[in-house]
Amino acid sequence: MGFSLATWNINSVRLRAGLVERLMTEDAPDVLCLQECKSPVELIPMEAFRALGYEHMIARGQKGYNGVAILSKQPITEVASFDFAGLGHARHIAGQLENGVTVHNFYVPAGGDKPDREINEKFGQKLDYLTEMRDWWHANAPQKSIMLGDLNIAPREDDVWNHKQLLKIVSHTPIEVEHLAQAQDAGNWVDITRQDIPEGQIYSWWSYRAKDWSGADKGRRLDHIWATQDIANAGHSSRIRRDVRGWEQPSDHAPVFASFDL
Repeated sequence: MGFSLATWNINSVRLRAGLVERLMTEDAPDVLCLQECKSPVELIPMEAFRALGYEHMIARGQKGYNGVAILSKQPITEVASFDFAGLGHARHIAGQLENGVTVHNFYVPAGGDKPDREINEKFGQKLDYLTEMRDWWHANAPQKSIMLGDLNIAPREDDVWNHKQLLKIVSHTPIEVEHLAQAQDAGNWVDITRQDIPEGQIYSWWSYRAKDWSGADKGRRLDHIWATQDIANAGHSSRIRRDVRGWEQPSDHAPVFASFDL
């Protein structure tokens, strides 16, 4: 039996509840993972989401910052919530579906503006977060799992609009890419999006600063869907709904989708 997932940095689930409802109506993924919800859990507008078939939610919330939620049409049982680097932030939630698949929803720290931990504490926190993630996967080899979310790193040259220009820009620096690769290798994770779309530039984020974001197309692929090797071959139908970035009062991220025959 197959199921579909989507990951979307919503940049305020309450402000953009209408956009979430629209995506639920138009695409209806079985599992929708949101990041940067910016809301206490009890204020997430679940009544409207339940009316569209999303009866189950596990989440971690904060007022005005961070926040992750997994909304599901199927029952889901919370199994973990990591606070890597001890930041005290709501950046991870994991749940197990009835088919035995564990879904990890992450919001990795953005890392600030300067890629130097000596002058930018946030960049150091990002690297530490990824290091602890790597160590966790090393010690707790994941199986039958999907890891997705806003990982805030565009790892490949064709995950950004201009590789050379972005080498010193946070989200595409070599040290970040290496830290993410080590975390990926530690869990034997397979990048499902790139398994399906191995070639070409694809993006999931475009800055609010660009007036003509689509025409300029200076994007980055910051949002990812990974799966453990034991189920990676079941993954398919990856896509990014670029047009959602053009909806009224949008998030600066577009939702990323994949399906699994499990």
